[in-house]
Formats: sequence, structure tokens, C-alpha cells
Amino acid sequence: MNWIDNFVRPKIRSFLSNKRETPENLWVKDPESGEMVFYRDLEANQWVVPNSGYHMKIKPADRLATFFDEGKYDLVPVQAVPVDPLKFRDQKRYTDRLKESRAKTGYDDSVIVATGKLYDRHTTVAVQDFDFIGGSLGMAAGQGIITGLETAVTRKTPFVLFVASGGARMQEGIFSLMQMPRTTVAVLRLREAGLPFFVVFTDPTTGGVTASYAMLGDVHLAEPGARIGFAGARIIEQTIREKLPKGFQRSEYLHEHGMVDMVVHRHNLRSTIGSLAGILTRAEPSADLTGTAPALPAVSLRDAAIAAEGDDGDLAAPSAAHAE
Repeated sequence: MNWIDNFVRPKIRSFLSNKRETPENLWVKDPESGEMVFYRDLEANQWVVPNSGYHMKIKPADRLATFFDEGKYDLVPVQAVPVDPLKFRDQKRYTDRLKESRAKTGYDDSVIVATGKLYDRHTTVAVQDFDFIGGSLGMAAGQGIITGLETAVTRKTPFVLFVASGGARMQEGIFSLMQMPRTTVAVLRLREAGLPFFVVFTDPTTGGVTASYAMLGDVHLAEPGARIGFAGARIIEQTIREKLPKGFQRSEYLHEHGMVDMVVHRHNLRSTIGSLAGILTRAEPSADLTGTAPALPAVSLRDAAIAAEGDDGDLAAPSAAHAE
């Protein structure tokens, strides 16, 4: 009997399981329409569902590669900060959560800073990774934002921030909340240097991040359908005891009510920011941006955004920036 259990059955299992392995997650379900999309098609389309235009989460490496010229960029090291200053523990130790997130994402924390060229102009970019503990704002993330802002000041470049966060990091308590004034001071230094600050809201952007640096940009752009707010919609409804409007806290709704300057499709973010950065820094027009039309002596921000998006319609209509 032991011979059957120890030898025969494992051999049978290995024979039955010795099939050609099929990679997992070949197909991804569109949360909006339920359509199944081949993941290579999504990857080639910058993780935007081709038919519905739904903007899925995109990894920082993919974001940076599609944003900078020729996909070339250099990561900027972020100064180390104390780990687990409160010795916090809930269902897991905080140090264990950090190890898991670092192994999962390949980054030390939720903010990645990089420098490169955008239409041949030096640009500093920071990306908040939602896969790292929900993109939460802790000491390391706050230091990453400050590093990005200081790098932009030192190199005299525009600063672009792609935001995605669930808010302040609970495990760091008051140390997390202190990043709000710290980053605000760094934004003021960038402003004193006369350099533009572009904030791109992605899904979701909530909590303490929207109460600090995310709402201090010179130009606020948002991807279609992104959730943007401080508290959750359900909490707000329970507090004020009223039904919220349809689409509340979505980028299109906030655009209509003046909190977001533009709702821009992911494919057009690079050209839109490139145009605006050139205008705000009074740089020479880039041949890549002006090759299809003669340069004008004076261009408004609205006209520049429309030209960059390739849309002659009304910019106020959210559908103009959507893939549909």
C-alpha cells in the first residue's frame, strides 16, 4: 500500500499534470462592459480597453516608458526614511506588509521619481503606484514627492505628477499626516522658481493626497472616469443624508464644476502636457508638436490643449477626451 501511495500515485499525478502550461491572465475582463480583452492588446494600447475606452491601472514602468521620448528615462534615488517608526501591527506587522509590497512591485515605496525628455525638453516626473499599499502617503512617499519637486527646481524643469492614492498611510499615524505640509512647502518652492507643476489624476485619488499636493498644481488634468475626492461617496451620503448626483467624484463631473482643468485620454497626455509645458516655460516650439500646423504668435491654454488632443470640438464635453 505504501508503494502505491509513495510511488504510483505521484507518478500518475505528474503524468496528468505534465501538460503544456498556459500562462495565466491571458484575457482581462473590462469592468465597464464585461468584454474579455487579450492582455497583449491592452498592453499595446497603454492599458485602455479599445472598444469601451475604459482606463485600467497602468504600472509605473509602462507609464514612464510611454511618456518620455523613446521610452528613455533615469530613476532618481529617494532618500531613505525610518521604517515602521510606530512598530505598528494589525493583522500583520507593518514591516511584513512593506516586504510584500516591495516584492510585488519591485519598488521601495509608492512614489517613483524619474527624469527624461518630453519632446526634447528635460522633464521631471513622479508616479504614485497604487499597487504599493494603495498608493498611500507615508514618510517614504512624502520624501519621494519632495525629491521630485527638488529635482525639478535643481534642474529647472517642469514637474509632472501622476497621482493614484487611497490617502494617508494608517500604519505611520501622525508621521504620515506630516507629509501634507512638507510636500506643500516643496510645491511652494517650485512655484517660487517659476516652474510649472502638472497634476494628472488617475483612478483613484482620495484622502490626504487630495488635501495637499494633488490639488496644488498649476494645471490639473484627469484621465476619463477617474475617482477624485477626499472621503468616499457612501460616507458623504451618510453624513449629509442626501443622495449624491450621478457621476459624483468622477473626473468628468469635477471638470464640469471647475475642480479639474481638462479630462484627457491617456493617449493624449504626452502631447497635451508637452504643449502646455512649452507654453508655460516659453520654450521654442517643438517640431514634433508643430509639424502639422504653423506656429501661432500667441496660443491660449485651451487652444493648445485642443491642438494637442487633435480635437476641434468643445473641450468642455467629456466625451471629446474619451475613446468612445
